[in-house]
Amino acid sequence: MDFNVFVENIVDLLQKRMGDAYEIKATKVTKNNDIELTGVMIMRESDHISPTIYLEGLYEEYQNGAAIERLAENMMTFYNEHMPDNDLNLDFFMDFEQVRDRIFYKLVSYEQNSKLLEKLPHYRWHDLAIIFYYAMEEKKIGRASITIHRHHLDMWGQSLDCLYRAARKNMRTGLPELLVSMKELLAQTTGIELGKDTYLPMYVLTNREKTYGAAALLYSEKMKELADQWQSDLLILPSSIHEVLLLPDDGQNEYDFYRQMVKEVNTTQVEPEEVLSYSLYRYRREKSEIEEIYT
Repeated sequence: MDFNVFVENIVDLLQKRMGDAYEIKATKVTKNNDIELTGVMIMRESDHISPTIYLEGLYEEYQNGAAIERLAENMMTFYNEHMPDNDLNLDFFMDFEQVRDRIFYKLVSYEQNSKLLEKLPHYRWHDLAIIFYYAMEEKKIGRASITIHRHHLDMWGQSLDCLYRAARKNMRTGLPELLVSMKELLAQTTGIELGKDTYLPMYVLTNREKTYGAAALLYSEKMKELADQWQSDLLILPSSIHEVLLLPDDGQNEYDFYRQMVKEVNTTQVEPEEVLSYSLYRYRREKSEIEEIYT
């Protein structure tokens, strides 16, 4: 069966098994970079929140031989494990003072999110956009986030500048930057330790949670320390929305090579919704500023 029929059958199967006390519906969800996914929401009448279960991965399992009945059972198990015993009270979200300490920002592509940005308070930064979210932690559902829309600012009676000031403060304390050498990262992830004499001048900049870590570019102090250590400007390669790569800009102007490398990684290694940019950037040591490289 094709994907649309699969979605209809999953919804019907869940509805029959869970009964009339639940409303089961499929919905389209626009993710980062205008990637549209199909999700299923399972809601009781009193619910204000429900985990969204995306179906693209499950459809792939179905195409590989998994029975649709087993997939439906797995979805019900996921729902029961992640749905709070008592419905979450989100009344606190109406009051800016109760949410300001959990507001953060992230970097996304400006061009690839142009439609979404019409609804979101944001700043443009080179070819990227700074957008904001509320980070929520709940014991059973784990970490979740609420993207902040323009209507939230209207509800709170706050300005974009006020939102940015709150997020900027929270980034440094709640999501402090993390700078890791590629040499160390390879040892951690592969167990392969390069010799002490191996020179690998490349670092990964992210945050402590390694989520939306590319935004560390906006408040990093370690970049200046690294530039001073190398006595050079830094070349910045966007790896994903979660991290960037830093290496010394040696003045050889091999920017076409690095652009091709970024394109290759984005195309083959990064999920479409996690692609940040195809551009290159430079940290100017003398000015302590980041610029986009056009040539």
